[in-house]
Amino acid sequence: MSRRAGTKLRNQRAEQSHTRVPVQGSGRYLSLLERIQIADLLRLDCSLRRIGRELGRCPSTIKRELDRHRDGYGRYSPHAADHSASQQRRRPRDRKLKQNRRLRAIVQRKLNRHWSPEQICGWLALQFPFEPGLQLSPETIYRALLFNDDGGLDKKYCPRLRTGRKIRRHRWRTGSGHGAVVRNMTMISQRPPAIETKTEAGHWEGDLIVGPGSTSAMVTLRERKTHFGIIINLPIDHTAARTNVAITAAFASLPPHLKQTLTWDQGVEMARHQELAAATGIQIYFAERSSPWQRGANENFNGLARQYFRKGTDLSKHTQEYVRSVCNELNTRPRATLGYLTPRALFQAEKRTPPSTSGYTQKQPAELPNSPERCVDP
Repeated sequence: MSRRAGTKLRNQRAEQSHTRVPVQGSGRYLSLLERIQIADLLRLDCSLRRIGRELGRCPSTIKRELDRHRDGYGRYSPHAADHSASQQRRRPRDRKLKQNRRLRAIVQRKLNRHWSPEQICGWLALQFPFEPGLQLSPETIYRALLFNDDGGLDKKYCPRLRTGRKIRRHRWRTGSGHGAVVRNMTMISQRPPAIETKTEAGHWEGDLIVGPGSTSAMVTLRERKTHFGIIINLPIDHTAARTNVAITAAFASLPPHLKQTLTWDQGVEMARHQELAAATGIQIYFAERSSPWQRGANENFNGLARQYFRKGTDLSKHTQEYVRSVCNELNTRPRATLGYLTPRALFQAEKRTPPSTSGYTQKQPAELPNSPERCVDP
């Protein structure tokens, strides 16, 4: 089978079926009889809640129905509303970008300038606030580019996307999901609120950065208060057992007050997190699925590390000496959020500070030792 034919079959399987929705209500949609009843109750000056109780519908459903189908004078016609609703539910519908030539030209012009679909749609909303015909959602642009259904945009604009991909992988329809593999998780919602203030050192965030095909990986750890980071190369594999060994070795030399909590995502490498907690004495919390902002410090550190370990490259080829030199370079960079001090200097200061007096802030620089690492220039 040719690549083109295979891509077409895959997209046809991923797309929603183009079946026509019945005109009459099936329970999910309001029927003509219900719309007539709404019009009658409105003439009796009944409230939306009263109408909802009479029809067995949510009041918000009645409000949306009236907002959509009242005319410019505030009048509601049940037959016209039913006809309009049935037309709106008809499938398949003509694509918005295919119908509107002006909109299609604008989108193509912005794609040529490497604007993302989200940027294009946000700009259209600001530029044409009173013209709904010139507004659309980012998903409309993605579907027009990544599906072979003549959505109005040519495939030649796909390389203008940041990823450059020409097809879309529908993970929620392929049936390849294996469900949760990490058991007995303590979620981030149960983490002490004081950790969010970053007034105490010893609270870490971690993750894996992986190479192509997930055949190579590195563990990245970042301390929330001092921004001190650790990178550990896993050239052989990144199973839960090997990840535990790497993290345990990284924390082995730290004093107890600098290894209090660790926040991770729900990756399979944490399947044996209870063993890791027992070996290190650290409390492990898990972020919600698809919520990288809950580990913002670590995500930022991953971005810095990717300057040296580019995406799409084999991570196993890097030696331990090179990885250590990268860690040292990142930890000796002055950071604006730290008052242009270096993470390494602050971490060493916290290391020497007894737990009872820990609580350095940027407004007290005198408490830090006069170390050359504060303004090191490699």
